[in-house]
Amino acid sequence: MQMTLKILVGLIALLMAFMGLNVMLNPADAAQQFAVTPEGIAGLSTLRGDIGGMFVTSTVLLALGLWRGQTTYFLAVAILMGLIALGRLIGFAMDGVTQAVVVPFVFELVFVVVLVAAHYKLAPDGGSVGLKPGFGVSGFFLRKVLGGLCGSE
Repeated sequence: MQMTLKILVGLIALLMAFMGLNVMLNPADAAQQFAVTPEGIAGLSTLRGDIGGMFVTSTVLLALGLWRGQTTYFLAVAILMGLIALGRLIGFAMDGVTQAVVVPFVFELVFVVVLVAAHYKLAPDGGSVGLKPGFGVSGFFLRKVLGGLCGSE
């Protein structure tokens, strides 16, 4: 199970690295994949910096987590992916739903589940970092709901 989670986190990191480098090096092509139209140099720069930077940052965080064995890095990327999925949910409600947005939404949710599971299963302390008593409603949710999914509670 632990090796499988490490491999899955590594695959997510590789996918994000590929996507980030693609956006940074070929922003016009990537814009079509993301269904956006960059407006001139500023638009291309935004694609490279914002979208490409988000993917490359995620790659670095996942690689650090794997390399150092500090799985809290996985949670940072899980939060990012969760917030991106939340943005898509808002889009579903306000703009409608198409297959073109459902597919990445599903991937983002899968990434969140894999990364949270990897944190709980691979962390030396069982994933309790940041989830100490008194952490509030968020800590309760993470510990009880997500921890239950991962078999730690």
